Amino acid sequence: MASKILTGLIVIFVSMGLSAQEPRARDIGVPFAGDPGTLNTITDVPGVTVGFETIIKDLPNGKAVRTGVTAILPRGTSSTNTPSFAGVFSLNGNGEMTGTAWIEESGTLEGPVLITNTHSVGVVHDAAIAWRVKHGGAANAGYWWSLPVVAETWDGWLNDINGFHVKPEHAMNAIANAKPGPVAEGNVGGGTGMICHEFKCGTGTSSRIVDVLGKGYTVGVLVQANYGTRETLRVAGVPVGLEITHDQAYDTPQAPDGDTGSIIIVIATDAPLLPHQLKRLARRAALGLARNGSYAGNGSGDIFVAFSTANDPASRSDALALLEMVPNDEIDPLFLATVQATEEAIINAMIAAKDLTGNEGNSAKAIRHDELRAVLKKYNRLAN
Repeated sequence: MASKILTGLIVIFVSMGLSAQEPRARDIGVPFAGDPGTLNTITDVPGVTVGFETIIKDLPNGKAVRTGVTAILPRGTSSTNTPSFAGVFSLNGNGEMTGTAWIEESGTLEGPVLITNTHSVGVVHDAAIAWRVKHGGAANAGYWWSLPVVAETWDGWLNDINGFHVKPEHAMNAIANAKPGPVAEGNVGGGTGMICHEFKCGTGTSSRIVDVLGKGYTVGVLVQANYGTRETLRVAGVPVGLEITHDQAYDTPQAPDGDTGSIIIVIATDAPLLPHQLKRLARRAALGLARNGSYAGNGSGDIFVAFSTANDPASRSDALALLEMVPNDEIDPLFLATVQATEEAIINAMIAAKDLTGNEGNSAKAIRHDELRAVLKKYNRLAN
């Protein structure tokens, strides 16, 4: 972490690809089904790396920056030269994920998936192209060509979103800092200024290990969660939003009402799935989202992308490729893993988040762990 203090201006840039420091949902007794991977993160899928750039600035006249960029590289530094089969699904389209038309057409994802705030998609998109030009070879015809995947959720309650504070170097840093291993959660990267179910939220991740035809495969999920209403929130099947109601400790004046946020869900797997199967996998993320109380409101952008790191030969252009695929009749364990990991990733984002005050003094409070444990205990759902 590097910080610089100027007269009347506090600037903090945090670059992360490091271990998570905050407690996770399982740590405080939230029960989940399924078998998580070693780290219970998207990086349990071999080859996947994640990086963050977190931007926190206090500016004059009450303005504040609480935003950032998150980068997910399907194949690490090889992501530019080795595309991955992929599929996309929009549950509700009041949001943006660039590059999806080409994923639909080609069935492939080329380069990283980047997530930021709504009004910074353009600059991050440009930075992703510049990164590709720097690190990858030109197309066979000798021309550079790139359609990056950049997604967004809105952080305008806590962040000076119209100040355009995300710069190309922030996106470049997020990509450069992408690493395997533990993944930070909560108020980090693109998730820095995000709110879900009217609690402070942000970035979360989880994974599942499943057996398909005698082989072990991993499904990993990363979310940027910024959606939902308080009343509908459910945790491990418990109506937490009806139990932890609006009160002075949580409420902030004129906070956005209704389901006006969004969620981006990124699903990774090492199972050999073809593009049409990955689109099916992406759809199942909606069921994990629904378990936590989302109804995909009109004002919410709920957009999901799934990719597979299997079938490397598919990237060859000089020969026929022999591919593997999971038979459709055997795909159910991967569907279930996606639902389970999505559900847990969102709650991990909520548990890891911290209270945050930002632009014009607006604030968002994180859910209090002791209160959540008490509600789970009341319903006999506390794991420890």
